[in-house]
Amino acid sequence: MYYVYILQCDDGSLYTGMTNDVERRFSEHKNRTGGHYTSSHKVQKIIYKEQFETKSEALKREVQIKGWRREKKLSLVNKN
Repeated sequence: MYYVYILQCDDGSLYTGMTNDVERRFSEHKNRTGGHYTSSHKVQKIIYKEQFETKSEALKREVQIKGWRREKKLSLVNKN
């Protein structure tokens, strides 16, 4: 299984990513070893996750969500 997730940072910004282990990846982001953006933006919590059968599906969805404006991402989060 693969997951697309959205994190909320302390400054209110959002980060979208993809992984096969959400808890491990969240821990990496919290420890500031999970990527460039979250190394400089303290991660607060996971606010959304979506599950996929294949890595390809998850990557396509990640790219789609990353292309959205903040308001559309928050709308997705609020629907769940």
